[in-house]
This record gives sequence, C-alpha cells and structure tokens, in this order.
Amino acid sequence: MKVLYGIAVALLVLAAAAVAYAVSPRAIEAVKRPDPQSFDGATVAHGERLALIGNCAECHTAEQGEAYAGGRAIPTPFGTIYATNITPDPETGIGTWSREAFRRSMYEGLDREGEHLYPAFPYHHFTKVLPEDIDALYAYLMTREPVRNEAPANELRFPFNLRPLLAGWKLLYLDNGRFAGLADADEKVNRGAYLVQGLAHCGGCHTPRNALQAEKKDEFLQGEVTENWYAPAISGDVPAAVKWSENQLADYLTGRWVEQHGVALGAMAPVAHNLSRVTDEDVVAISAYIASLMEDDTAETDAEITGAVGERPDSGDVGAVIYAGACAVCHDASPSPFAAGLPLAFSTSLRIPTPLNLIQIIENGVKPPEGQPGRYMPGFAGALTDEQLVALASYLRGRFTGRDPWADIDSVVKATATEGSAGAEISNAE
Repeated sequence: MKVLYGIAVALLVLAAAAVAYAVSPRAIEAVKRPDPQSFDGATVAHGERLALIGNCAECHTAEQGEAYAGGRAIPTPFGTIYATNITPDPETGIGTWSREAFRRSMYEGLDREGEHLYPAFPYHHFTKVLPEDIDALYAYLMTREPVRNEAPANELRFPFNLRPLLAGWKLLYLDNGRFAGLADADEKVNRGAYLVQGLAHCGGCHTPRNALQAEKKDEFLQGEVTENWYAPAISGDVPAAVKWSENQLADYLTGRWVEQHGVALGAMAPVAHNLSRVTDEDVVAISAYIASLMEDDTAETDAEITGAVGERPDSGDVGAVIYAGACAVCHDASPSPFAAGLPLAFSTSLRIPTPLNLIQIIENGVKPPEGQPGRYMPGFAGALTDEQLVALASYLRGRFTGRDPWADIDSVVKATATEGSAGAEISNAE
C-alpha cells in the first residue's frame, strides 16, 4: 500500500510540475530565411560532416523522398512518429527559424512555436554538443535546397499524443549540460566520447530503454532492439567472438569488411556509409573511445573458436541438412572461391540474446547499396518454412557457439514473417 501511495504522490507531483513547465515555452519570432551566401564555406562544410556523423538525413528522409524533407515513419511502442522537414522551406520546413530557434530545438526539444518535440528526435543527446557545432549544422541545413513537403501527422495512442506530457518526461530525463570531457582520457578518446555521446547519439540504438523509452544510463551501450534489429552491446563484455581492435572498429564503422567480424548491416549500414564520408580523425576518435569501453571484454581468442569452423554437420538434423545445402559453400572455411561469407563461429548474430538479427539476415539476405560493391548473400524468405527457419537458426546457434538455445525463436520467426523487412543493406563505400 505504501508503494502504491508513493507512486500516486509521485505521479501527482510530476503532473503538477509538467503543467507548470508546459506553459512556459514561448514562440520565437519567425525570420526571413538567411541568404545562403551569408554563411562561411568552411562552416558549411563542417556542418555537412557533422550531419553525416549525426546520421541526420537517414531519419529526416522518407523512402524515395528528398533529402532532409521529412516524412520517414519512425515506429515506437506508443505509435508512429513522422520525422519533420528540416530543409529551409519557409512553410513546411525550418526556413523561418533563427539560429536561436535551432539551438533551442537541439538543446531543449522545442520547435520554433514552442511545441515540445518527441525524443525520437534525440535532443537528450544533442545537449552535449557545443554551440559552435550546433551553429555549423544550422549553416549547413540553411544552405540546402528548400523542399516543400508536409510530413504526415503522428499516429500516437492516447495519452502519448498529448505533447504537454513531454514536459514531465524532460523533467525526469533531460540533462541540459554540455560535454565536459572524460577524466584520465587523452584528446583522441575525448573527441570520440564527445561524438558518440552527443551528435552521433549511439545510445539511441545501443542502450536499453525503460517503460517511458528513456535510455537507462546505468546500462549505457549494453544492447537494445531498434527498428526490428538488435543493436548489440558495444561496451563492457560485448558479444563478439573475438575482441575488437581500434583498427577493426574503424574499418567496420566505415563499411569495410572486417575479418572475424564481418560488415555493418541492417540499421547500422547507413551509419557506416555516412562515416565513410567524414574525416579519418573523427572515425579514429570514435573507434578509440568505443575500444576503451570494451577494455573489460572477455571475448574468446581466435584459437579457442577455430575448432568449430568447418565441422561436418550431423546428417540427421534438419537444420544441419539445410546448412549443408544452402549455407556451407559460402560460410565454411575452405579454399573454395565461393567461401566469401563470414565463418559463422565468428558471427555476433549467433551470440546475442535474441535470434532477431539472424532471422532477418536469413530471410532478407545481405546486399550492398545499388551501384556499389560489397558482400552479397541471397535472402531465403519464401524458400524456407517457419519450421525450417527455426531448425536452421537453432542448429547454427548450437553448432557455432555452444550456447543455450534461444527461448523465443518461434515467436521471433513468426513476428518477423508478419512484419516483413526492407532487407539488410550493407555498405563498403571507400
């Protein structure tokens, strides 16, 4: 009873605080779109690199839509949010936003009119970004081509469709402090931490969330499901078979194939494609910081796992039969010129807590972006029944990792078949 009473009191206090906070935001006066020629070229170029690191176009561009023109559907447990138009169109974009209004949106999650923005726009990460970098982003976006495009209205369930409630969310979870640096870290690692924690907002995918979709700070980068993929832990004891090096991380983050780890795919593919277009210094810094977070990783050594590679399957197992017929020619370690796939003893998809990624890869395959080189794997959706998928995934998990079977594999297979997927795209852009 005391617990329930405490919860009730907390909710009442939060509601009262939210009401008081919700009425305070003010509209910022509209301005005429700044002349693109008024921005320094170096500042615009810097803003472009920051936009790539922040993966801004990926979220603010609808499928087959114009860059930054909004309309992309972002699924959440509370319904669908549609990304806004951030081109400098004066009517449907941010063409009437001043630098002050843009800064406020990035730091406080408020639009120019003073409406609360949903944290699908990760302003709770952008609070760490320095003002000069925010201004460079503003310069870059204001020099883009204006696109008239009205994003669809959000489709959120009651009461999550009530924006004033976001004031309470911010009171609980928004820390409006800039990045202050890490103690006992060198300049390179600090630069990486600044980017990872701030503009790159890696925790948006890789950090577990609570019931209100706030990231759990005590589980920073410990793995989470996002957009029907599982973003694995990249801090502490990570699920990779072999410990990552800084150089391997840098290659992976720029879309290159990495022996013993593979290549970025799924929701990570566009991130890697974007990072392949920024400075080496920033990629190296990000890699150094992530490697520092992996210092306590207890990954097995190459010698400990190579014994599992190339073992002959048990002829009586349905999964083994499917593997031998459809997978082994590419994934078994052998001198065959067709053995271009990752030896599955190294596969992180087999070692994470859910079969989600493995099922996505088996069903939809792996392909590079159109017109670009990269590793290719055909998808088997429609070629395998649900029962065969379960058998194959179970066999791969047991044979190549020796770990306990996934408990939810049947439900994951059914859910993936129902929801579908756009497929797994990878990028090897140089």
